[in-house]
Order: sequence, then C-alpha cells, then structure tokens
Amino acid sequence: MTITPARLATVTATSGTYQNARQKVLALYRDWQRAAPTIITEYHLDIPTSAVRAKIREEFEKHRYVNDLRLIDILLFKGRTEYQETLNLWKFSTHLLNYFEKEEAGPKPAGFLEKFYGNANFKIEKIIR
Repeated sequence: MTITPARLATVTATSGTYQNARQKVLALYRDWQRAAPTIITEYHLDIPTSAVRAKIREEFEKHRYVNDLRLIDILLFKGRTEYQETLNLWKFSTHLLNYFEKEEAGPKPAGFLEKFYGNANFKIEKIIR
C-alpha cells in the first residue's frame, strides 16, 4: 500500500451545532471501526479484531458526555490526526500496543515501600535475608 499523506486528511472546521458535531463524531467512529482489520494486518498485531474494536469503543466512551462544542472539535481533531497517523503507518506497533498494555497490568502497589521495591530488580525477601 502506497502512503499518500493527504489521502486521509480532512479540513478542520468548527461545529456550529451539537447535531453537526454528533455527525462528525459518528463518522470518525465508523472510520475507526472499519479500519480495525487493516490496522491489525498492516501492523502485524496478534490481537483479535473484536479486541481492537472494543478498545476503539472504549476510547470514544471516555468522552461520551462532553458537552462543550469547542472541546468536541478539539477531540475530533485529535481523533482524525490519530486516525491519519495510524493508517499512514507513521507509528510503530509499540505505540498501538500501549493502548492494550494498561489492561494487562496487575494491581498497583499501595504503599511507598511496595512501589519502591516493585521497581527494583529484587524482592523484599532478598533484602530481609
């Protein structure tokens, strides 16, 4: 696939009404969902399509209740930019895998010493002995 930077470029415009902004958000969401199989193929990811689509939905759900039109326009711009960078292969697969890494991480340490010893290459038992 040849990479044409302007292929996915869109004009950034402000949304005049909430209905107009909603249409733009839905169009971006559909574009991301349609691109999920292409992303998996192009980046050689070992993740099922359903997991990628679920992650896309989760990222959109984070901002579901945003009511400020200016903020919606900024989020649309960032979403389109991410979409263009992803499909033009301007990212490494590690950038995409960072989205999925957060789920696999275990429980976070609660106290200071647990955090400190968790970052070290040895365990607490070695220090005590």
